[in-house]
Amino acid sequence: MAISLSERRRKRRCELACWRCCLRGWNGGGNGVRAVRTGLIAGPAAGLAAGVVVLATLAVGAGLGATGWVAGVVCAVVINGLLARGLARGDDDRLTPGDWVTLLRAMLVVGVTALVADALYRPAAVLALVGLAAAALVLDAVDGRVARRTHTETALGARFDMEMDAWLILVLSVYAVRQVGAWVLVIGAARYVFVAAGWFAPWLRASAPPRYWNKVVAAIQGIVLTVAAADVLPRAVMEAVLVVAAVLLAESFGREVAWLWRHRQVEGHAHPAPPAPISLRPASVTVLAGLLVWLVLVAPLQVTWLVPIAFVRIPAEGLIVVALALILPPLARRVMAVVFGVVLGLLFILKILDMGFFAVFDRQFDVLTDWSYFTAGLGVLGDTVGRVGAMVVVGTLAILLIAVVVVVMPWAVSRLLRAVAHRRRESLLGVAAASIVWGVCAVTGVQMGPGGWVASTNATSLVYQRVHKLRHALADRRVFAAQISHDAVAGTFGSCLLADLRGKDVLLVFVESYGRVAVHGSSFAPGVDAVLKAGTRTLQAAGFSSRSAFLKSPTFGGISWLAHSTMEAGVWVNSQQRYNQLLASDRMTLASAFKRAGWRTVSDVPANTRSWPQGALFYRFDQFYNALNVGYRGPKFSYATMPDQYTLEALRRRELAKANRPPIMAEIDFVSSHDPWTPLPHLVPWSDIGDGSVFDAMPAQGESPAVVFKDPRKVRALYGQSIEYSMSSLFSFVATYPDPNLVLIVLGDHQPWKLVSGESPGHDVPISIIAHDPAVLDRITGWDWQEGMLPGTDAPVWPMSAFRDRFLTAFSQTCVPAHGAVTGG
Repeated sequence: MAISLSERRRKRRCELACWRCCLRGWNGGGNGVRAVRTGLIAGPAAGLAAGVVVLATLAVGAGLGATGWVAGVVCAVVINGLLARGLARGDDDRLTPGDWVTLLRAMLVVGVTALVADALYRPAAVLALVGLAAAALVLDAVDGRVARRTHTETALGARFDMEMDAWLILVLSVYAVRQVGAWVLVIGAARYVFVAAGWFAPWLRASAPPRYWNKVVAAIQGIVLTVAAADVLPRAVMEAVLVVAAVLLAESFGREVAWLWRHRQVEGHAHPAPPAPISLRPASVTVLAGLLVWLVLVAPLQVTWLVPIAFVRIPAEGLIVVALALILPPLARRVMAVVFGVVLGLLFILKILDMGFFAVFDRQFDVLTDWSYFTAGLGVLGDTVGRVGAMVVVGTLAILLIAVVVVVMPWAVSRLLRAVAHRRRESLLGVAAASIVWGVCAVTGVQMGPGGWVASTNATSLVYQRVHKLRHALADRRVFAAQISHDAVAGTFGSCLLADLRGKDVLLVFVESYGRVAVHGSSFAPGVDAVLKAGTRTLQAAGFSSRSAFLKSPTFGGISWLAHSTMEAGVWVNSQQRYNQLLASDRMTLASAFKRAGWRTVSDVPANTRSWPQGALFYRFDQFYNALNVGYRGPKFSYATMPDQYTLEALRRRELAKANRPPIMAEIDFVSSHDPWTPLPHLVPWSDIGDGSVFDAMPAQGESPAVVFKDPRKVRALYGQSIEYSMSSLFSFVATYPDPNLVLIVLGDHQPWKLVSGESPGHDVPISIIAHDPAVLDRITGWDWQEGMLPGTDAPVWPMSAFRDRFLTAFSQTCVPAHGAVTGG
């Protein structure tokens, strides 16, 4: 029978008075105090002791581990704490005989809970689990009979019995997931979903007339799930039995809900008073505030993970903040809201940066060193939407992000916590229920969608990772300094340094964004492969041969200078911090090795539009070419200041075509295959290149980046065409000017953006060595590189940092050293 509102209030007043008596020592004398205390704590204390005995027995007999102990102790404390609360709110603070039986059953359920939790990390103690569950089910038939025979049936006893039934069913359904799948959790969660629904539909909180069939259905659930835990039936049979049990459970709940619906008006006095009405507009604003907080806490770190199911998360941080709001005084709550709001705003910015860096560079944003990339990013944005458009975009984003940190998120948290404090009972119930669900999901390891657990600690993990990476970055300075200073090759070969390449012009050509996806496993690879195969034939017709393999690049999607410095210096440069540290050193590079051996060294970087003093001090090239000093008068192609064909022709005129000169070693950076890959130039006769004005009409023949990037398929197709153009320019150059003393090292710097590369494409880039003199390729026979310009999927893969030492060793070891110089091995 339902309890009226006045009766509930009277019981609460009695409860408060009782606890005041206990605390103040006033109840008509000391003996009364002892009696009250003894009555309230005797049963729960005995239950807690029994729970510890059960867990200790399982530890000795079934090898219960730490996880099981934690889960069991928490479960025992919660059950006995709730029992004590129920006793305090009742007219009698003593357990009845039937209650003692139920309490014993509850402690057996504690053991089942501990074993299920322990089974997540070690083989399950199936015999002990099934035995305890079976004993609990037997006692379920005993406690009611004892209560009836002793005429001690109480509302508390009935509720205690029902909640233990529900908890045992939930725990067993969690264990049954491994046998039949996650759908079985529907059986275990049914009772708790029904209770939660009562918070939103008060009529569901009324009491329906007791039905014996309900007890039968509950017993069926426990028996069937225990059989499932024993795993003695074929899976198909077990699933069928569980489906039948679920149908019976649905019928039982359905009939009760139908009865409550029909009587919601007839017996309105029996229902608890509904919460105070809330006007729609303030409620909507509060819901919006809570939604903002929740979204920031659970949002994934990658754009490709932004799907609805990825937001099915319960954030532990949100539960903790709401719980604190319920116990803190108003001033402390307001301060916490502002501080937490600012932190959430910063977290939001960090997640946005992570999404951008994952999309472009396939990694998280580095809070210590990545700020310097925004200048380069602004340049790329300007090439895509124009300088004015880029400034407008950046300014607008800056204002919005500052507003999020300073205004939006502090307001959202404050609004949410005010609502929580105003509706304490509903908030407490909500936090308790969400915490239980969070705990179940954490114990079972439930995942939904990409990149996250339902029991989320997303925000905490993100902050922890950043702090850990910051500490690692600070420690890495010492590690990398030692790597820079240790150079096993520098000074080894003496006068024999690069002796096997004397008289050769060596071009180190970086093809922008030329990654493994360009040649294998993509929609555009067939077109690129056809160009590489045709290029191999073109080279052979001109008397050249080639060998190819792969290098693993230290970067992805951009930041090409990390790959260039890794290739040149023979150390792994995978961060801006390491790059800056390297440039401040005097480590030998490929360029400085060639210079020491008598070559004229040249840098040709058409993307540079200003001087580069740091690079000049480190690389020590004899000549630096950039966009401003090669005589180009043609158009830009988005990011590319000039076509690759013009870059090669300008180098030939200014260096390679000169007579009576020393051999040339040049590092050349192609830019036509740099994003946004549109518009693209096309080849023209070499004799027509002139000052580049021959390319004037070409940009208008292609689509703008703003149009192209609306269609990812078109972006990928244009990327492939850009690689085809760059490689065709190279092959045409060699065929047009077939110098027998020319050697080319051609490689990619990194894979293209994830928009083009796809998920998890790796960091491999193709590399080829092209030479006219057979002796050059003979020196690398031991490398097992594959013939031609197209490396197969099984071609060797080296770290890019390994190339310098292997190259210098291969071409410095056959001469007779002068003045006692030591040769490399």
